[in-house]
Amino acid sequence: MSVVRGTSLSGFVDEVTKLGGDPTEILGRIGIQPEAVGDFDAFITYAALAQALEAAAASTATPDFGRRLARRQGIDIFGPVGVAARTTASFTDALTVFERYLSAYSPAIAIEVIPQSHTETAFFEFRVLDTDLPRHRQLIELSLGIALRVFRFLLGASYTPLSVHLPHQPLTPRADYLHYFSCTPRFGEPLTGFTIQATDLVRPLIRDDVAHRAMISYLDTVIDRYDERLAGSVRDLVRQLLPTGSATLAVTARQFGMHPKTLQRRLADEGTTFADVLDDVRRTLAQRWLEDTDMTLAHLSHELGYSDQSVLTRACRRWFGVSPAQFRAESRSRRKHRTHPATAE
Repeated sequence: MSVVRGTSLSGFVDEVTKLGGDPTEILGRIGIQPEAVGDFDAFITYAALAQALEAAAASTATPDFGRRLARRQGIDIFGPVGVAARTTASFTDALTVFERYLSAYSPAIAIEVIPQSHTETAFFEFRVLDTDLPRHRQLIELSLGIALRVFRFLLGASYTPLSVHLPHQPLTPRADYLHYFSCTPRFGEPLTGFTIQATDLVRPLIRDDVAHRAMISYLDTVIDRYDERLAGSVRDLVRQLLPTGSATLAVTARQFGMHPKTLQRRLADEGTTFADVLDDVRRTLAQRWLEDTDMTLAHLSHELGYSDQSVLTRACRRWFGVSPAQFRAESRSRRKHRTHPATAE
């Protein structure tokens, strides 16, 4: 199972509350940290996102909850991926950015634009790569709703595809889908997405070369971290759980809907263990914060999920051979020397 950015639930609390539901109860029941909701730097499991949407739809008796929530979201939920897409020269360039970098938002999903033979159309396909998901019809409708909002952000508010394709049967009357998507809805389809005019792909956008290059450069530095291996998803989730003191095997396994032994077995198949992943995340963060920030050691201990600063000291001696204070001092000394090398007399 994979993870997704916390912005995937942007607007969730307000929409559930508006519909008379209890978002705190839903999030707590599924195990989603409330502070992760709407936070691009936070991660939740993709399965938890699907469960939260289905639970919200059931508890508020709102079968079109996914479509409603999509109205509260837009291209901004994708962070730098969205910035890179909206600063390209054409619609097809924007979609290419999403194809290449969408895994920085979530490695559980992908998109592809497929030209249709002997027609002047193309198919925009949305795929869920995570095959272990529970029922996720609301998630499909949320995703298609967001895709349409992105299309309209890039091409204009009046833009309409030719048809929308859903893998399930309608959750509300067909007329609701026709009104919402402003195009012909097709249900029980083998592929999920939109049929669009091929000419739409070459429509120009307002290009911003400076912003585009900056975002692509950033994404190229982080994209390799997002792969389909479970260990990568565990790393992202552990990073989110550390400050709460709940980055344990049991809690992490529950977030992925697994028994702890199953999670350990899956990680072993990838040549690692939960303890190794946890230790590596802590070491990486400790090194970064000791080298680049003035964060106090007490604060750093808390951020790494340690109950006492002495535990941090022991860990740093094991990782770096010195105490955290010594490591910070030596790092800054080396940096100062590189910046201001001594000149020969």
